[in-house]
Amino acid sequence: MAGARVSILKGAMDLLILKALSWGPMHGYGVSHWIRQVTEDAFDIQEGVLYPALHRLEEKGWIDSEWGVSENNRQAKYYTLAPLGRKQLRHELSTWARFAEAVGKIVRATEKPAWVEG
Repeated sequence: MAGARVSILKGAMDLLILKALSWGPMHGYGVSHWIRQVTEDAFDIQEGVLYPALHRLEEKGWIDSEWGVSENNRQAKYYTLAPLGRKQLRHELSTWARFAEAVGKIVRATEKPAWVEG
């Protein structure tokens, strides 16, 4: 099913936002657009999910924000990765790599469990 949107696993939103902001300051729409672009429209982050997540990450001290002017000359809140957020991003990337490797082993498994008969 090419082009189908997929749900984001619980807990992955932090990683997606931190990774987006690792490229530099972005406003919320920019974060959402980058994620959509990189995933070839597989993930479409809705405002009702994105902005609460941005506020939560800001409360944790992982990102900072300040008001600025967007490309289309409008006021926009720009988010940046804080030093604590860079540290968290490294942790999240390591955890995700281990998770993806483990899931990959299960998906690629070609032998049934030893205790299964038949």
